[in-house]
Amino acid sequence: MSSTDSALPTPKVLRTLGPGLITGAADDDPSGIATYSQAGAQFGLNMLWTVVLTYPLMVAIQSISARIGRVTGHGLSTNLARVFPGWAVMSLVALLFIGNAINIGADLAAMGAAARLVTGWNEHALTIGFAIVSLALQVLVPYHRYVKLLKWLTMALFAYVAVVFTVKIDWAQVAIHTVMPQLPKSGWIVVVVAVFGTTISPYLFFWQSSEEVEDEEAKGEAPLIEDPTDAPGELKRIRWDTLVGMGVSNLIAFFIILTTAVTLHANGVTDIQTSAQAAEALRPVAGELAFFLFALGVVGTGLLAVPVLAGSVGYALGELRGWKSGLEHKPTEAKAFYTVIAAAIVMGLLVDYSGLDPIKALFWSAVINGVISVPIMAAMMVVASRKAQMGAFVATPAQRVFGWLATSVMAAAVIGMFIAF
Repeated sequence: MSSTDSALPTPKVLRTLGPGLITGAADDDPSGIATYSQAGAQFGLNMLWTVVLTYPLMVAIQSISARIGRVTGHGLSTNLARVFPGWAVMSLVALLFIGNAINIGADLAAMGAAARLVTGWNEHALTIGFAIVSLALQVLVPYHRYVKLLKWLTMALFAYVAVVFTVKIDWAQVAIHTVMPQLPKSGWIVVVVAVFGTTISPYLFFWQSSEEVEDEEAKGEAPLIEDPTDAPGELKRIRWDTLVGMGVSNLIAFFIILTTAVTLHANGVTDIQTSAQAAEALRPVAGELAFFLFALGVVGTGLLAVPVLAGSVGYALGELRGWKSGLEHKPTEAKAFYTVIAAAIVMGLLVDYSGLDPIKALFWSAVINGVISVPIMAAMMVVASRKAQMGAFVATPAQRVFGWLATSVMAAAVIGMFIAF
């Protein structure tokens, strides 16, 4: 072990977790925080049930994406191309690029706005700075070191747990409204669709699948279909990694909704459009500490999510085109892969400076992600059930039931989205 590696010790619990933990944490990006904040501010405790419902669905679909990567030794794009025609997969990847670029732009803008609230510095300068830092980390730091930083960044999410302990909460009411929500006759379906679309997103599928391949190659191991001796331990690791990672994701989402419900909604603040606006609104209601922790969480989760958003596009396109891809490779070895990552971040900055309404941008990003997630999830289920691709490691019966259920829920969410608008 090099001196550099030993200078960054990783606790045992973090060493046993990996792609699942990072994927789950990246799901709570600044745009997701804005969605959860709006849910809590607008409907109070009555939206807590949504993140409880999505947990088993998210676990199923993400564990399947991870399983596909570890078993086959290839990311999702390669495996999708074996089910769908090449042009169809390329079209989905192109839409993924557009949706992720918009999401990156919204996240970078939210990070800049949150940092301005704390420091008072220029918002656009901060936004550009965060973009440069995110890109530099991916380009200059090898994966085996970079992944340790990503794991540590997941700790930023617990700022939202800390916020809860700065305010008074009636936990009996929390339990009652989680199990038996009291929803109005109209208006709530749009927020439910937004929460589902934020929680189950295509870029998470591509990222976790490719990171399993990245981890496998970094350890010098073979795909399970070629060397099944490691299968029991690896599949167990994936199961626990995904259970914990998605658990962290949904737990934090629960606390964000809870925080905004007992502070903003309880004080008549019901219209929150951005994560930075949610942080600022907390200051007079819950105090400086709650405001600071919320703003810190926006920046920390953004630093985690932007690389995942950009990296997932790099993996998706790189695998489909047969390029050398992976964060362990030097930029000179994987020029096209890193070019796609850089292009996604630059496009995100252009969205930020285009004058496009960030809320509309996020809506259209959600529409794109919602539309492409359904065929991708359906194809994943087909791949995971095919012995020709998975050998003896096809998806378990429980994974197939909950995976198809997740696909059906997302299809219903997309239909609901179009009906609502």
